[in-house]
Amino acid sequence: MANIRNLKKDLIYLVKAVVSDAYVALCFQPAEKRDAIFEIIAKAAELDAALWKRINHPAEPHNASLVRKHYAQIRREMVEGIEALFGELSDVCKN
Repeated sequence: MANIRNLKKDLIYLVKAVVSDAYVALCFQPAEKRDAIFEIIAKAAELDAALWKRINHPAEPHNASLVRKHYAQIRREMVEGIEALFGELSDVCKN
């Protein structure tokens, strides 16, 4: 299992990637799409806060098996959430 520090670094990197791509999209998209792009940035911030809370407070800290499952679930949710945000950003920028 990867350590928690790497999970936190991955979360920081991925959320920053979404936010930076969204700000780049703000520069090149018409003004009508600004609200949709800002909503994506807000969703990224919400995902970040929710995952940080779950990373720092595992449900069952004394059971190693459950802790591993807990962090594996967080990693899956992180990847799915980031992919969804990139998909939303792509859809906003297409039209």
